[in-house]
Amino acid sequence: MELESLRDRIVLITGASSGIGAACARVLGKDGARLILNARRKERLDALASELRERYGTATHVCSFDVRDFAQVKGVVEKLPAEWQAIDVLVNNAGLARGFDTLHEGQIEDWDEMIDCNVKGLLYMTRLVVPGMVKRGRGHVVNIASIAGIQTYPKGNVYCASKAAVRAISDGLKQDLTGTPVRVTTISPGLVETEFAEVRFRGNKERAAQTYKGLTPLTGNDVADAVHYCLTRPPHVNINEVVLMPVDQSSATLVHRR
Repeated sequence: MELESLRDRIVLITGASSGIGAACARVLGKDGARLILNARRKERLDALASELRERYGTATHVCSFDVRDFAQVKGVVEKLPAEWQAIDVLVNNAGLARGFDTLHEGQIEDWDEMIDCNVKGLLYMTRLVVPGMVKRGRGHVVNIASIAGIQTYPKGNVYCASKAAVRAISDGLKQDLTGTPVRVTTISPGLVETEFAEVRFRGNKERAAQTYKGLTPLTGNDVADAVHYCLTRPPHVNINEVVLMPVDQSSATLVHRR
């Protein structure tokens, strides 16, 4: 059985302005996919789209909206230009951690932000995009979760819960799509050096750097390669979940630092 080709497939990537999302755009764009790039920072999306067109001739469509706002999501997805409506792949990558507090001292606004983005945003995108996949008889949903969704760690409480929810939603979606050709994959990375820690610590670069100090973390490209692998398996193969960590990490809490 031949591998699935990404050439001319329409791929919608949320959170594409940096980190794992931008890396996915580069890897999939290089392989011939047509990309719908989403994030809130439009200037970054425009720069990425320009880069992809120059390097690979990638066809791109930039959509700047907040996945937490259902009205925005619905308005954009339902009004995509005709040539961009038949979405073949949805990469639900938009997500964040905010704050690093014990549960009984946590900030309500931090909880709301994580749940609204990591869980509800993913649900909104899935609800609006997947029906078209079912109707067309093809499609693949890739949800970016985390090792935090498998193992909790101190002061990770609500973030861990949100990523556990991503895994549960993926599993439920796969079950609900039984009998259709639509595939569902969860990617659960360990430590990946992106803007993640800087966002969590509200721009404190020094504190963020400590997250990756003394070890060799994953990069966004490492995760993007895993996404690419899952998308290109033969159509009858579904990779349910990939868990990847740096060699220096063995669990959510066990990390070797030199």
